[in-house]
Amino acid sequence: MNDLVEVRPGVYRDSVTLMRVSRALAGRPGVAVAVVAMATELNTGLARDLGFAVPPATPGDLLVAVRASSPGELEDAAAELERQLAARAPASGTRGDAPPRTVRSAARAFEASLALVSVPGEHAFAEALDAVEAGLSVMIFSDNVPVEQEILLKDRARARGVLVMGPDCGTAVVGGAGLGFANVLRPGPVGVVAASGTGAQQVTSLLDLAGAGVSHVLGVGGRDLSAEVGGRSAVQALRALDEDPATELIVLISKPPAPEVARAVRDLDLATPVVTALLGPGQDDLTTAAEKVLRALGREVPEWPSWPAPANRPHSAAHVPRDGAAGRDGAAEPGEALRGLYAGGTLCAEAALVAGAGEFTDFGDDSFTRGRAHPMIDPALRLEALRGVASGVVLMDVVLGHGADPDPASWLAPAIRDAADRGVAVVVAVVGTDGDPQGLRAQAARLNEAGAAVFTSNAAAARHARLLADG
Repeated sequence: MNDLVEVRPGVYRDSVTLMRVSRALAGRPGVAVAVVAMATELNTGLARDLGFAVPPATPGDLLVAVRASSPGELEDAAAELERQLAARAPASGTRGDAPPRTVRSAARAFEASLALVSVPGEHAFAEALDAVEAGLSVMIFSDNVPVEQEILLKDRARARGVLVMGPDCGTAVVGGAGLGFANVLRPGPVGVVAASGTGAQQVTSLLDLAGAGVSHVLGVGGRDLSAEVGGRSAVQALRALDEDPATELIVLISKPPAPEVARAVRDLDLATPVVTALLGPGQDDLTTAAEKVLRALGREVPEWPSWPAPANRPHSAAHVPRDGAAGRDGAAEPGEALRGLYAGGTLCAEAALVAGAGEFTDFGDDSFTRGRAHPMIDPALRLEALRGVASGVVLMDVVLGHGADPDPASWLAPAIRDAADRGVAVVVAVVGTDGDPQGLRAQAARLNEAGAAVFTSNAAAARHARLLADG
């Protein structure tokens, strides 16, 4: 094997860009491993664990570590690295020679009204507070932000008359502009307040499939309706949409909220009607909430598109374990036969509630994303988990739209074929619209051809997976 190891001082690219550069290099002939990342302690440790001799570096340096079978293949990979980095270089500024060095100076230079913060969680508070003090609303895409900092930011924002969306706000649409992970949605009369990114994407994608559009989608962060945060941003967002003349109906979406916070938010005195999708036992699932919105708008509820598993695949009779996991009738218990491998936290919570049994993992949880890209971008952990399933039923989500993997079927379809060959039934919920850059129906068709049963409703996918697990 031949190694290339470099530290490039002061060269910065964002983590998503570098992850995609690493994947492009790793896919080249003869390349065994490629790590192109900022030289943080986590990334340099990873490179050393892979056997690379990493020289001293700081987190502000770029680390390159590539291993190939031959000198020629390594040279070709090095040339591709330069092409990739050049193609993904940030555009030069258009106002003055020196780029702004703070959020506040950027806001002054570009007459902004909203800032998007996407930095490691330990640094997000300072940048978000700078935005709030400059009179900007702020979307905090970053996760791993302490709840005490979230509360302080939201209290300060309320005093300044601006809105904090987040932390861990994955999705927003403001005035038609998508932020973070955002589907291509038609404009319309529905406003959304969501303590959930993928929950908002599920509801708005279903509305789009039914021909209904949105005015704004205001994410407030997954903890906003918790007892600690108390719905601080949700209340502000609901009142803002209530005053918006383009919004005729509001949808409030959340992972299971604190009961007392849910009651307080429901009791707000608003002129605009509100449909709630607050997940929990006995509550509506996201698809039911979308259907309620359509009926309130006087629109017909369609049959949500789905693609049954091919007849030559074992999805109608999944192989379930028989070694000690059997119930009284000899079949495996559903908790042993069904596994949920999810990228979206709210989709994972909804599927677990709908299925009522099984083992569910949210790979978008903070514990999995510390030091690595979100699973809607980086599929590595979910692929590893899928390869480790020997039998039963696997339920997964695939979320489309801007910011997400540009072609998730390219990595998931081969893994589904392999799983089906092992006798594993795979059920996939694809969340997206026909306008998304990946193409909803094209992605669904490729996953279906690989052997998966595919649904556009996550709740319907969960019910189908439970039926398969029950035999």
